[in-house]
Amino acid sequence: MKYTKYYLLTIAIIVLDQAIKLWVHYTMELGSAGQIPVFGDWFKIYYTLNPGMAFGMQFGSEYGKLGLSLFRLVAVGAIAYYLYKLAKEGTSKGVLWGMALVLGGAIGNLVDSTFYGVLLDNAPYNAISPWFHGQVVDMFYLDIWEGRVADWVPFWGGDYISLWPIFNLADASIFCGLPIALIAQQKALKSSPKEE
Repeated sequence: MKYTKYYLLTIAIIVLDQAIKLWVHYTMELGSAGQIPVFGDWFKIYYTLNPGMAFGMQFGSEYGKLGLSLFRLVAVGAIAYYLYKLAKEGTSKGVLWGMALVLGGAIGNLVDSTFYGVLLDNAPYNAISPWFHGQVVDMFYLDIWEGRVADWVPFWGGDYISLWPIFNLADASIFCGLPIALIAQQKALKSSPKEE
């Protein structure tokens, strides 16, 4: 079938992402005490939990995490259907590979949000239920710069920050998949014959 190979990539991303997350959870200590330097001080494996979405952003209300998890569930369904529809229409392979990466990453983080609160007992202490309140396991840390920001800098002035966030394979898959799909779509649009 036209779409099977794309869903196989999605499944491979999910399996690899979950295997890495579970390995980190069961073999590493949370935080800087358990970090493993890979390339000097700038790339490390660093076990941390993300209760929100990208860059640790969160919805403020008591039901914010539940809303985020349910949104992720709906988004995953929409992306899966869209990938199927695009494959049936014969869309550019680059677009389909990019969408398969995005879908795999989205499902990978959805698994954490939905089940890890129960399976890994990592829901925040004030969660209304462990279901749909799991924290996402992050581990790849690009420590490009860390330090105190000058007081005159808007928003972050005086704060001690790290320049780069900590991420996981699912995040990387989404981060790479989106530009691949967008660039491939741009190329496909430019090369298609223009209607008179």
